[in-house]
This record gives sequence, structure tokens and C-alpha cells, in this order.
Amino acid sequence: MRLIVLAIFSLLFQNFAFSQGCCSGGGSNPIAGGAATGVLQQYQMEVSLNYQVNQSNKFFQGTEEVEQEGIYDKLSSNYLFLRTDYGISKKLTLSLATGYHLNKALKEKDTTTTLSNSGMGDIIIFPKYDIYNETNGNIRNEITLGVGAKLPIGSHTDTVASGSTIPDYLPPMVQLSTGGTDIMLYALYFREYKKQKFRVFANSLYIRKGYNSLDDKFGDYTSLSLFVSKTVSRKWGLTTQLKGEWIGQLNAKQSKLDRFENSNDWLTEFEAETFFEKQKATGGKKVFFIPQLSYSQNGITIFATSEIPLYQNLNGYQFASQQQFTVGVNYRFLTKECEDPLTPIN
Repeated sequence: MRLIVLAIFSLLFQNFAFSQGCCSGGGSNPIAGGAATGVLQQYQMEVSLNYQVNQSNKFFQGTEEVEQEGIYDKLSSNYLFLRTDYGISKKLTLSLATGYHLNKALKEKDTTTTLSNSGMGDIIIFPKYDIYNETNGNIRNEITLGVGAKLPIGSHTDTVASGSTIPDYLPPMVQLSTGGTDIMLYALYFREYKKQKFRVFANSLYIRKGYNSLDDKFGDYTSLSLFVSKTVSRKWGLTTQLKGEWIGQLNAKQSKLDRFENSNDWLTEFEAETFFEKQKATGGKKVFFIPQLSYSQNGITIFATSEIPLYQNLNGYQFASQQQFTVGVNYRFLTKECEDPLTPIN
């Protein structure tokens, strides 16, 4: 329902869109798919809807692929992501985003049993500010910084139906959210060669994860990406991305760890054993190559992208990244006609 409300909210702005505008300022980077974005022009809005498919039946320990040895043999997800950006001024853009998990599933080996879940995930509130934007002849440079928050609206405590009095939580991989409030920091450097329709840029994202109601904290996330982009035949765009990811391990509040250490009852000992087993199999480092193809016309961009893993070094025994495909559409327009700067003010 929240996804539908946000979509309706976004579409209402289209009634005020103009085919042309005179607003100055703002980078308006023509990068499809949200791969890297700076600020928009003042009064400009962008609506983006992505559909992502992710699946894996590969397992890694460290840097080596290993045989399946647990009870699960396939992880998959289907995800819708809606993002709306609005240019509050020529330097400040506000981004709101949310996602809906159509299906997150873990299939058990040699059985027909599948653990699955669906529903809303998180809401992201993310303002971005353009601290440097200068054009010198054919070359334009931009630096944009962002700070925001990711707020959980999906559950992180969904359980498997059982007759036990002990909550049998779904594995974290099929929960709708981590359950914590996260802080997000973002930086973008963008360089465009206008005549050649060629762009090189880099961005970095850091997510400091928060504790959830179970006193657990999933590992902090850091990524660094390098991009090369070229517009071909005016409407087609090719972008290549090299992305490195660093993911920390699961942790818990000190009070919870102290309870594990000092307790003598079997229930707490069982909880502690389960937690530390999960902790061993979290976190790692990855490198991806991500090609993207896009087609743009009249403010609408359609794009497709795929993540190809080049390197993985995972802690413990984990599902490895294998296949991820994303298709989507962006629509960018002005919501308010600007005054002509040459018109005298009475």
C-alpha cells in the first residue's frame, strides 16, 4: 500500500510538467538506472521504477567456491524499487525511495520445501547537495555529497510456523528488512566531455547499520564505483561500472553478549550458539563488473543492467553472488515553469 501511495504522489506532479524550462543550475547527470546521480535542476523531478531479479546456488568459503553442505541450495529474490527525486534548489535535491519484495525465497536441498517472504522493505530519505559545479569550455566537473537515512518498515522478526515455544525466525536472507535505522553517506565526482558525449565519474556509499529490536547489528556497508559512459547515436547510452564492496560482520549490543557469556540456562545457551554460527557466515569483500544499456527520448529513459561478479572473499560458508539483472524506467520533467530571467521585476 505504501508503494502505491508513493507512486500516486509522484504521478500527481506530472500534471504540472512543462516540455521546456529555463531553470539553471544542477548537474542533471544523464545516467540511467540510478547508477550515479548528482543534483537535479530547480523544480525538476525524476521518477524511477526498477525491477530486480537476483538468484544464486553457489557457495563460497573465503575466495573458493565449495560444494553445497547446508540444508539450503538456492536463494532468490524479485524486487521492485521506486525512487523519486526533486530539485528543491539548483544545489539541493531531495530523494525519497522505497522497495517491495515480490518474493524472497530459500529452497531446501532435495525437498520441495521453500521458505519465502514478501512485503515492504525500507524507506530511504536522502538529500544531496552540489558543492562544486563548473563548466570550462567543453568540460564540466561536479562534486555532490549526500547524507540520509534508511528506515525499516518491513519486518525483521517473521517466523516459521512451528509448535515450539521458541521463536523460529526466518533466516536473515529472507527477512524483509534488517530492522535497524541506518545512516547513509554518499559522494560523487562527475566529469563530462560535452562535445564527445563522454563521461567518467566515481561514487562512494557508506551505510552505518543500526541495531534492531533483537539487539543485533548487521555489518556496515561500503562501496566504491568507477564509471565510464558514452552516448551513442543521441538516444542510446553505454555505461560500464567497476564496483568494490566491503561488508562487515553481524554483531550485537554488549548487553546481549554479556547475557550470552554469563547465562547458565539452556535457552540462552541455544540462542548464543545460533547467533555465533550466524555471525561466522556474514561479511566479506566483492568486486563486480556492471554493464548497462539505456535508451532515452523525451525525458524517458529505459535501461537494463547486470552484475557480473569478478572476485568474492566471504567469511565462513555463504551464498555467493551469482546472477543479478535489473530493468527499469526513469522519467524526468519540470514541475514548475521558471520566470524568464530577462523579465523585469515590478
